[in-house]
Amino acid sequence: MARRSRARQVAFQVLYQDDLNPPGDPAFDEALLKRRLGSASLVEFARELVGGVHRHREQLDRLIEQTAANWSLERMAGTERNILRLGAYEILYSDTPDRVAINEAIELAKRFGSAQSAQFVNGILDRLMHGQQKAVGGEQ
Repeated sequence: MARRSRARQVAFQVLYQDDLNPPGDPAFDEALLKRRLGSASLVEFARELVGGVHRHREQLDRLIEQTAANWSLERMAGTERNILRLGAYEILYSDTPDRVAINEAIELAKRFGSAQSAQFVNGILDRLMHGQQKAVGGEQ
């Protein structure tokens, strides 16, 4: 597994844990990132993903619900919901190419979701990508 893919996987696991057990414990999240990733650059990348999703969660959730016709976040499986948040964050706020962000989200869905998760995630993120522009200048 590629190094950044591994960092995304651990970031997803932190987001999933925080989603199911609010409020998340930042010290526990940080310890998990360091323990699972080791490399300072990978920890920083995963920390950026987790922090970005947390900062923009309200907007990400709103956009995901608008894009996912007839699906509320509460109806989505926790795995899919958090993979979508992570993918949407990368599409909207990071310098990751949109297609790479979508492909990485699909791989997470294949690994952690159900048989239909990858197709579901792909459809929503593809529609989101075509309907949105990256935030100018990164974080807003």
